[in-house]
Amino acid sequence: MPVSASNRGIPDPNQPLPEGAVKASAVRSMFDAIAPRYDLVNRIMTFRLDVAWRRRTVRRLDLPSGSVVLDLACGTGDLCRDLHRAAMTPVGMDLSWGMLVAARTEAPLVHADALHLPVATGSADGVTCGFALRNLTGLEPFFAELARALRPGGRIAILEVDRPRNRLLRFGHAAYFGRVVPFIGGLLSNRDAYRYLPRSVAYLPPEDDLLAVIRAAGFVDVAKERCSGGIAQLLTATRV
Repeated sequence: MPVSASNRGIPDPNQPLPEGAVKASAVRSMFDAIAPRYDLVNRIMTFRLDVAWRRRTVRRLDLPSGSVVLDLACGTGDLCRDLHRAAMTPVGMDLSWGMLVAARTEAPLVHADALHLPVATGSADGVTCGFALRNLTGLEPFFAELARALRPGGRIAILEVDRPRNRLLRFGHAAYFGRVVPFIGGLLSNRDAYRYLPRSVAYLPPEDDLLAVIRAAGFVDVAKERCSGGIAQLLTATRV
C-alpha cells in the first residue's frame, strides 16, 4: 500500500519500533505532521490534566526569578509560557521545525537536538522537558548532556507518561491510551502518529533503572512523583 504524504516518515504501527537514526528521523517527521493540532489533541485526550502537570513541573524546578531554563522538546511552547509566568527566562529547543513554527511563546526558539545542545558548558540554571524521554535515541547521553549544560546546583524537571501501579487503573489506562487516544488522534490529526505514541512507552526503562541513569550522569536529590494516579511522572534532580 502506498504511503500518503501526511504519513511519510511516521513509524509504521505494524512494524517493530524504530531505533537509532531511523527513530530520530521518524520522530521528527511525526511531530512535524501533528504540530498544527498538537495542543488541541493534548487538551482533549488528557482532559486538560496536562496543563496542571506542566505547572507542577515549573514549581518543582524550584529556581529563583530570572533563572535561565532550557525547555527541551518545547513543542508549541506550553512549558515556555509557564516558565515565563513564573518570572524565569526560558529558551525553547526542539528538533521539529513544524513544532517551532506552530509555537505560541515569546521565548527565543532554537532548532536543536536534545543530545547535542548548542549552549556553553554550565550556562543554564535549569532544564525542563515534557513528554519526550521516550522519543530520544538514548537516555544516558541525554542526561549527560543536561549535566554538561547546567551549572552546579542547577535543576531539572522532566515530565513523562507513566503506567499506574494499581492493577485496575493500569488496565483502564492501557485501554484508553491504546484505543481511545489513537481514535481521537485519527479524528483530529494523524492516526498513525497517535498509534505510535502509546507504543513508544516501551522505550522507557523500569523506574529504578531510569533513576539510576540520572544519578550516574552527575545528579543528586533524584526524585520521582506520580501524577494523577500514576498516568504521568515528574522526575526532578539537582546537578552536583
